[in-house]
Amino acid sequence: MTVTEDTVGRTPHTMLGAAERGFRGRIGAITVAVDHNGVPAVEIERRLLELGFVEGAMVEVLHEGPVGRDPIAVRVNNTTIALRRREAMAIHVT
Repeated sequence: MTVTEDTVGRTPHTMLGAAERGFRGRIGAITVAVDHNGVPAVEIERRLLELGFVEGAMVEVLHEGPVGRDPIAVRVNNTTIALRRREAMAIHVT
């Protein structure tokens, strides 16, 4: 799992897409840098927000797919959602 430090330099964080099964954390930010499969980055960000991936929400990786560990099952607050790792890479967690 890739762990870096935030811009303040105090709180270590990672991308949800790099987290392994059993990871628990809090969403710090959502940053979609590029389009995926013809879907604009702004649309992907909007969809993630609508699913409940909002700053401060608790998140837990429940399950990983058998092939390439993709997709992942993620619990956000009290909702379980299946998510592709490439989309989860836009979600910063601490």
